[in-house]
Amino acid sequence: MTTVLIVDDQPLQRFGFRMLLESVPGTEVAGEAAHGAEAVRKAAELRPDVVLMDVRMPGMDGIEATRRIVATGGRSRILVLTTFDLDEYAHAALRAGASGFLLKDARPEELLAGIRAVAAGDAVIAPALTRRLLDAYARHLPHRSTADAETDPRLRALTDREREILVAIGQGWSNGEIAARLVLSQSTVKTHVGRVLAKIGARDRIQAVIFAYDFGLARPNSAA
Repeated sequence: MTTVLIVDDQPLQRFGFRMLLESVPGTEVAGEAAHGAEAVRKAAELRPDVVLMDVRMPGMDGIEATRRIVATGGRSRILVLTTFDLDEYAHAALRAGASGFLLKDARPEELLAGIRAVAAGDAVIAPALTRRLLDAYARHLPHRSTADAETDPRLRALTDREREILVAIGQGWSNGEIAARLVLSQSTVKTHVGRVLAKIGARDRIQAVIFAYDFGLARPNSAA
């Protein structure tokens, strides 16, 4: 059973999400919240698998709520809902620790698939879309210097192959693409990806992409 906390300041929007989630076996609505502060409180109280998080809300917005929920180190993963796929708010939410985002006009089956993916520990943004998002806002990222990259203990802990895998992740390649280009089996790539995420402290693939951008290992249009 996947439990979901619905966070949105629009009652009709929350009602629609509840109706959809309650119609699907294996999904349960743990609760609702109308603003960020309430979301933080209820996430701590209910410990849902997934928090379906609106971004623009009065008072504490979804970005700050995401940051606070993730900072607790709890089990809840955040799936952000936004109006535009290249919305700067969605980018900020990903940096705050969200596991992905979907458009509010996503089809019901896309939303349900996204919730299941996040609950399973995966990211819900396709690699190409992740690259589009970061390419659009890369100029705002606080890139570290080459010296920072060479001395950072997380990067130093990576083997040459793992660093190569991190660069590929940053370029937006899927596991299949990495396997084909590096002549590895997909199971081997999956193992390497898991080790990379663990060593750099990334919750998921999206956070690894942001990490690669931060250290200058990936650049806009680097995979073009």
